[in-house]
Amino acid sequence: MDAPFVLPQEDTAAEAIEAIRDELDLFDDWMERYQYIIEMGRKLPDFPKEWCDDAHRVPGCQSQVWLEARTEGEDLYFAGLSDAAIVCGLVALLLRVYSGRPKAEILQTDPKFLHDLGLVQALSTNRGNGVEAMARAIRSAAAQ
Repeated sequence: MDAPFVLPQEDTAAEAIEAIRDELDLFDDWMERYQYIIEMGRKLPDFPKEWCDDAHRVPGCQSQVWLEARTEGEDLYFAGLSDAAIVCGLVALLLRVYSGRPKAEILQTDPKFLHDLGLVQALSTNRGNGVEAMARAIRSAAAQ
């Protein structure tokens, strides 16, 4: 699968969640964690401008978020982008967990890890709702 789709860095979604937890634990406060998450977003593959349309838009997000999914065999790959830096980082975080995984694994990986990592609680209510909407959109694509 070629760019702009995110390739998995870890072998499983659970390993990706654990790696993210370890990385976030390196920082003492949420401002440093936010900066790290923003940096994750800056490293996303380039998202085609023609996909920044209503057909790719994720509903329920305060910022504009676009998502594209492609199936290759049993695996589902995602590309994503947001117009807000922190949200782009959250897109990158979610794609690190879910992109390039078998559909069954995506469906088995409950997005409660967003709460377990303290992400939803550390965000504004609207941003927290938005990241949960992104996770639902990813899992919905896997259910099809």
